[in-house]
Amino acid sequence: MSTHRVPAPVFADGEKPKGPASYFASIEKTYGQPIQHWLDIAADSLDTRAHREVVTLLKQEHGLGHGHANAVVAYAKATLAG
Repeated sequence: MSTHRVPAPVFADGEKPKGPASYFASIEKTYGQPIQHWLDIAADSLDTRAHREVVTLLKQEHGLGHGHANAVVAYAKATLAG
């Protein structure tokens, strides 16, 4: 269960995601989980690990590619920072 909540972005009809969120549709399609699943893992892991370590965790333990893992962590980290 997540100790931190990083809500997935919501886009208006026709709005094109920018930055790390631009990868989210591809991440959901490729790995079969909603983006919220990956954001929760990243947010919880950022409590005790650095950005690079969380990227490695997502790659090694969950099979995400580097770009996808980095996008998830970057979005979670920025959202938690406010």
